[in-house]
Amino acid sequence: MDRIGFDNAKYIKMQSQNIRKRVAKFNRLYLEFGGKLFDDNHASRVLPGFEPDSKIKMLLKLKDKVEIVLVINAGDIEKHKIRSDLGITYSQDLLRLIDAFNNVELKIGGVVITHFAKQAEAIKLRKNLEKSNIKVAYHYAIDNYPNNVDYILSDNGFGKNEYLETSSEIIVVTAPGPGSGKMATCLSQIYHDDKHGLKAGYAKFETFPIWNLPLNHPVNLAYEAATVDLNDVNMIDPFHLEAYNKIAINYNRDVEVFPVLNNLLTNIMGKQIYKSPTDMGVNMAGYCLSDDDACKEAANNEIIRRYYQTMVDVRKDSLPEESLQKLDIIMNKAGISLDDRKVAVAANRLSEKTKEPAVAIEYNGEIITGKTSLLMGASSAALLYAMKIAGNIPDIHLLSAKVLSPIQELKTKYLNGNNPRLHPDEVLVALAVDSTTNEYCAQALKSLSLLKGCEAHSSVILSETDINVYKKLGIRLTMEPAYRTKKLYHSK
Repeated sequence: MDRIGFDNAKYIKMQSQNIRKRVAKFNRLYLEFGGKLFDDNHASRVLPGFEPDSKIKMLLKLKDKVEIVLVINAGDIEKHKIRSDLGITYSQDLLRLIDAFNNVELKIGGVVITHFAKQAEAIKLRKNLEKSNIKVAYHYAIDNYPNNVDYILSDNGFGKNEYLETSSEIIVVTAPGPGSGKMATCLSQIYHDDKHGLKAGYAKFETFPIWNLPLNHPVNLAYEAATVDLNDVNMIDPFHLEAYNKIAINYNRDVEVFPVLNNLLTNIMGKQIYKSPTDMGVNMAGYCLSDDDACKEAANNEIIRRYYQTMVDVRKDSLPEESLQKLDIIMNKAGISLDDRKVAVAANRLSEKTKEPAVAIEYNGEIITGKTSLLMGASSAALLYAMKIAGNIPDIHLLSAKVLSPIQELKTKYLNGNNPRLHPDEVLVALAVDSTTNEYCAQALKSLSLLKGCEAHSSVILSETDINVYKKLGIRLTMEPAYRTKKLYHSK
């Protein structure tokens, strides 16, 4: 488990203050939020001490000034695009986010549906949202965006978009995922505000890359590893270097679009506001690292995890082979290799010895392994052993045959399954049943929370059921890009 390397309390305080300073320059600020607001688990992994809900806690300090606008691409709605980490569509995640904002009493300004071209699913979503009294606006694709500035700033460009009326000082613009059109939404709203006699400004809040950390700092490299499918590349901001003779780190998409964005903002606002894409940002995370070495170690671990995940995605044909080539470069820059992942080495060694799948979990520096048996899969065995270690339980059989046998019979006889081995979720249910009469089972269940943040590795690609249990427990699982069998169809 990671040692603390990030001062979260300092971050929330500094970030809130910096946003207030930026707001003071305008009558209203459109603040484009990148990444996840409620569950930024990537940041919590590479900046140990960063709490996944830090951004929301920071916004709650500005609660009286904040209004939320959510953006979703009509094309993503139509094709039911999935948010891979949650397994739900972008449309479902939009509703989830609205509920989450309502739960913390942050005002919802409305929803913008971008790239609208009369898609049936987008029209349906709008009707459902408006039934719940949520304002919705359609924004349209603009020919030659973002290059034709005169056309964009006309009645046929931004002027064609529906205007979402808001009333707060800070308009936080966020989305279920990338490619939503958040920046264009901000600019369109600023254009329409100007038509209504209100001078609004724009700023961007992206946690990564961290602009005041070195280009090849592991934390910034981990961001590149996480966005390999988006072709994001960290780079020195040339505009910032030219304007201030200072090195600042940004990424290719912001650097490429800055000249046009700068032109648009200057035309809308009547003067130049920013001299570089880094100027647009308000991120203060780089000032809050309390232990740089701890953050480097955590980030290097994340890069290796991303490499394993990418190998699996390539094996499943979810990503092209080129993705691994990019990660090879990142690994070389960081000076790390797959051999640095202790749990992977242990799991693969046991698998070679037994000729069966194996799983290893690291708890407090101790490597715990689980092998495949007739009773349970390796992921179940490793989890059970880890619970014993974490719960300081003697090396005894926790589960009784009277509980396990009926489960196996149910799986094979009544549900017509071919695999009698117990999955982790079935093991946990069995423990819960036995915990009413067995104090060790009760003790084992209580130890589950201690496994959050542990590293784990499987010598084969696990089922979605096993993966989801580990994910829910907060165990950081990686897998070898190999299936247990040579079958062409692999069930979830």
